[in-house]
Amino acid sequence: MRMATCTRGSFIALSGAALAAPSFAGAADLTAIKMAGVPEDSATTVLYGIQSGLFKPYGLDVDMQPQHNGPSVMSGVVGGSYQVGKSSTPPLIAAFSKGLPFTIIMPAGIYDTRAPIASLLVASDSPIKKAADLNGKTIATRDLSNMSYFGAKQWIDKNGGDSKSIRWIEISDTSDLAALSAGRIDAASVSEPALDDALRGGNVRSLAPVFDAIAKRFLISGYFTSEAFTKDHPDAVRAFAGVMASTAAWANKNHAQTAKILEKYAQAPVPPESPRVEYADRLSASDVQPVLDLLFTYGVLKVPAHAKDLFSPLVAPA
Repeated sequence: MRMATCTRGSFIALSGAALAAPSFAGAADLTAIKMAGVPEDSATTVLYGIQSGLFKPYGLDVDMQPQHNGPSVMSGVVGGSYQVGKSSTPPLIAAFSKGLPFTIIMPAGIYDTRAPIASLLVASDSPIKKAADLNGKTIATRDLSNMSYFGAKQWIDKNGGDSKSIRWIEISDTSDLAALSAGRIDAASVSEPALDDALRGGNVRSLAPVFDAIAKRFLISGYFTSEAFTKDHPDAVRAFAGVMASTAAWANKNHAQTAKILEKYAQAPVPPESPRVEYADRLSASDVQPVLDLLFTYGVLKVPAHAKDLFSPLVAPA
């Protein structure tokens, strides 16, 4: 298999479970890693690592800046403004298929059907009851490359609607309620933490947990860097992956604490009991394959792709 212009070797994935982070405790010089990503649930693990000072014992000085969407993050990594980025899986895979020299370091967030973290919302008094009612309507999503967008399209098409008839526009999750109330949009595809806050207000209702239309479990987003940074700073990349594996294990067991961390960066309430993503400590082919199949269905990938071909021989994915 060949995916567009890229080869298997150009997509290097480093698993924190497979590559232990070397300790640089006491080192005078730290490798600075400027990061960027959308401040949503899948960013919690790196935010916890930064806040708790977990990177510095391994020689890393990590800072994360918020961005609006994955493409903006990728532009920064390409231009050298950021050394590491966090992106929703679709734009990251699309960039790889076009030959951009990115490498995935670690998974960021995993969707599991037991925690429905994304939904298609309409106003409480909206006449829209089913997928077909959305035909010809206007639907908002944070950006037209993320999982909320593709999840909504997949749910509509699988349930009797026609996503091609819909006018899709980009609005931030936190602005959707105002747009729905003003009648500027008919529906919005929203994810956590804004989703729980919106539903608690009582002015909107959920049509469906749209991610289930993709798969019961899949990779939502990942941490990535450039091939050049991986080549020039292999120890830093290994250290980053190792620390992220540790923070994933902690975050899965401490939702109350991570809710407080996420609130600060997302600037939205995050109740401890609200649905959350799962944090994985290694890359898994079975988590990536549903996303590849989805992107082929909607023409982002021109040829079918297999997850195992995305990983370097350096990694033994689960």
